[in-house]
Amino acid sequence: MATKGNSGELKTRSSVSIFIVIGLCCFFYILGAWQRSGFGKGDKIATDINRQADCSVLFNLNYETHHDGDAVAVDGSDSAAKEFQPCDDKYIDYTPCQDQMRAMTFPRENMIYRERHCPPEEKKLHCLIPAPKGYATPFSWPKSRDYVPYANAPYKSLTIEKAVQNWIQYEGNVFRFPGGGTQFPQGADTYINQLASMIPIDNGMVRTALDTGCGVASLGAYLFKKNVITMSFAPRDSHEAQVQFALERGVPAVIGVLGTIKMPFPSRAFDMAHCSRCLIPWGANDGMYMMEVDRVLRPGGYWVLSGPPINWRNNYQAWKRPMEELEEEQRKIEETAKLLCWEKKHEMGEIAVWRKRTNYDLCRQQDTKPTLCESRNPDDIWYKKMEACATPYPETTEPDEVAGGDWKQFPQRLNAVPFRISSGSVPGVSVETYQEDVRLWEKHVKAYKSINNIIDSGRYRNIMDMNAGLGSFAAAFESPKLWVMNVMPTIAEKDTLAVIYERGLIGIYHDWCEAFSTYPRTYDFIHANGIFSLYKNKCKAEDILLEMDRILRPEGTVIIRDIVDELIKVKKIVGGMRWNTRMVDHEDGPLVSENILFAVKKYWVAGENKTTSLE
Repeated sequence: MATKGNSGELKTRSSVSIFIVIGLCCFFYILGAWQRSGFGKGDKIATDINRQADCSVLFNLNYETHHDGDAVAVDGSDSAAKEFQPCDDKYIDYTPCQDQMRAMTFPRENMIYRERHCPPEEKKLHCLIPAPKGYATPFSWPKSRDYVPYANAPYKSLTIEKAVQNWIQYEGNVFRFPGGGTQFPQGADTYINQLASMIPIDNGMVRTALDTGCGVASLGAYLFKKNVITMSFAPRDSHEAQVQFALERGVPAVIGVLGTIKMPFPSRAFDMAHCSRCLIPWGANDGMYMMEVDRVLRPGGYWVLSGPPINWRNNYQAWKRPMEELEEEQRKIEETAKLLCWEKKHEMGEIAVWRKRTNYDLCRQQDTKPTLCESRNPDDIWYKKMEACATPYPETTEPDEVAGGDWKQFPQRLNAVPFRISSGSVPGVSVETYQEDVRLWEKHVKAYKSINNIIDSGRYRNIMDMNAGLGSFAAAFESPKLWVMNVMPTIAEKDTLAVIYERGLIGIYHDWCEAFSTYPRTYDFIHANGIFSLYKNKCKAEDILLEMDRILRPEGTVIIRDIVDELIKVKKIVGGMRWNTRMVDHEDGPLVSENILFAVKKYWVAGENKTTSLE
């Protein structure tokens, strides 16, 4: 039977609690003031907001860790944490799975050498990727769309090569992005307005877009004005750092190429796909690349092709290409589009727009039909070879029924029940399960904001959720100030990435035993829910954490939610990684086995071997 403590014990406990709260308030105040902003100056946003920290919010949280004796044994606290050293400065922009030297050892046919080629275990780096000297926190959105600190990506080649196309200009200590592109030198706004006259971009029906061969992602940057979120990709090639520039600007992008491997996206994901002089040979390989676009387009989705070979009769001289070559190129594209049963909706100047049919009924009468893919799971794509076959539509029973469910406008679709769930297409996920997940992550995110009170201040633009589930973390954060890259681990028990796209969010498949397809220092905030439990005995926690460190910006934030035993291991590893950490109890109290680790990566740059600590 429980007994009450005496008054002396209560006073002692109260004093200890007050001492802990005061100490933590001071810690977060110092943390905010310590965070830096552009050009090495203090982060005024973080400092001002942390000065206003409401300690009454922190008072009700117990920051002590609660675990049993076995958990203490796992910690291995008697031994010092391994200290990770900085990598050589030559690795400042290292992309492990798109390393330029390794790429050159692979065939150039069909862009194989530009695909993912990750290093074997013995070639992996076990050090911390440094930031370049002078590194500055990117500007807040929307200023970041137009300006990037030169020190963050000091590559001027595009300012010369693309000078007349208004891609990028060098001005003093910053790069300026006027919003132009190869196909729209007059600016992305003008070009997007042209598209809006042909596609329902303005009313929320088109929400998710794919931009293949994106350059510096000016299309994606300006589509945000229309509340359209774009997944942009381009290879790491002679156009040095184009994807890096995109992410520095605060625009979603990954390193990628249409080669021989399927794109890392689910079927029926995007409302629109776009190519503007993207140099992809659409008519080659029996139309295989267009068939891959067809796989990821929703029924009723749009494909936009602008530039060569569209309207070649009037432009072949300006393009300096033979008429016969352009004519044949367009003929193959038109034939493949017809084979896929796409409807050509518009051709205006150098822009052509096709629309995928809303269901297969209208295609049944075609004389020529494409070979259908045999795979029963069109979302099983990780390192799977692309095929010259068409992905079957979902079954429909009515002539005007939209295969895969009616389109909903955004933002209504964000929390509406996705068709894949209401139709029972996702095993183990019911409507009730989905709605409970939405409520749960609203609760979790509210707790995060009560602890890190600058989360939705604009300080964090590029956010990653390493184990996205149903996308409810991202939905709870939905704001024009930020975007979330929802990652679906390839070993996840339930593949729900297609559900995330139905909600009007974006994401990608990835195996966290390998490096992510991005440059270093491209995310402000990384969220990891259950990642270390998921990958336990699959690969080393150390490798996952080093990859998180690689893609996290200096003074970026990490929140790791996992069972206590795993968090204790993680906390010990990051003790040697120049992160400041605090572990706190679950929102529901210390008896819950799941805890939360908050971390901030320290600011340090190439040439600095030591950093000061707040601990």
